[in-house]
Amino acid sequence: MNTLLTPYHKGALQLKNHLVMAPMTRSRAIDNLPNELMAAYYAQRSGAGLIITEGTAPSPNALGYSRIPGIFSAAQTNAWKAITGAAHAAGSKIFLQLMHTGRIGHPANLPAGARLVGASTIKAAGEIWTDTAGQQPYPEPHALTNEEVEAVIAEHVTAARNAMEAGFDGVELHGANGYLVEQFLNPHVNNRTDAWGGSIANRAKLAIRIIQAMAAAIGAGKVGVRFSPYSTLGDLQPYDEQEVHDTYALLAKELNTAGIAYLHIGVSATIPQKTFDAIREGFKGTIILCNGLTPETAEAALHAGFADLVAFGRAFLANPDLDIRIATGGVLNQPDYNTLYTPGAVGYTDYPTI
Repeated sequence: MNTLLTPYHKGALQLKNHLVMAPMTRSRAIDNLPNELMAAYYAQRSGAGLIITEGTAPSPNALGYSRIPGIFSAAQTNAWKAITGAAHAAGSKIFLQLMHTGRIGHPANLPAGARLVGASTIKAAGEIWTDTAGQQPYPEPHALTNEEVEAVIAEHVTAARNAMEAGFDGVELHGANGYLVEQFLNPHVNNRTDAWGGSIANRAKLAIRIIQAMAAAIGAGKVGVRFSPYSTLGDLQPYDEQEVHDTYALLAKELNTAGIAYLHIGVSATIPQKTFDAIREGFKGTIILCNGLTPETAEAALHAGFADLVAFGRAFLANPDLDIRIATGGVLNQPDYNTLYTPGAVGYTDYPTI
């Protein structure tokens, strides 16, 4: 049998197979609330051993995009229960990805009283969609004060506790894609001169502190994190290759000490083999590899020594029955890129199954 479809058991992760559904922004959460359409979408894809939800805001300030869900209110927490219930009914585990977009956002996408924040006042180049005003340039963010950074950590802890109340098996911190955690990691965005900036250790502190705090609150075996070394998404400028390597080697060791469930590596830029090796050497828990995999390359990755699990994004988006297609050698549907982020069922719950 294909290794992809065999059970996986390591530590807190007891999964029916090696297939992970990657987190993907889908922008169907009207008023930032999970809904019945979203429950149907996740239920369709419960062939995955582990589902990681779309990026979900731990606070109002984190809602950078149109129609992304939150987990900071009682209504949001309650609304997620239908989704976790659907996943569990099919024997899948489901983790909630916590995504604070930081400077990648716009006030038009934020509720009243919220503000765009970042590691610094350096704004991102480019534009973002807003439902009320169309495409808008990224504005200058408010640089978080030391007290506000501590508040961000506390918001993640509250969100993690809310996720437990909603029935999730765990939470994943989004530390990639140019969002807040990665903004702190990147010296071209993080120009701080306090305890959160300057050295690699200081720039990595936000990620480590959030992970440690969530692990203390809900249990280390219920916490994962996603990183994407060398990524330039979100207008992140490249920095010294050795410094990037040292950053993720340090993070891998710190996360290993924290004893969390998994480290999720998204490949959105070329990662040198030595960095893969340093991450694997430093982190002894489960490692998930994601981005651009086919069933064939994913199977090979499981035998190559780095990845324990493999995650599919676009393939799961367009193939609700991906596990069955892998088992039968079925042809994969291709995603419709015009409907990735539009409201409604089209391009969301209407992909054909076999």
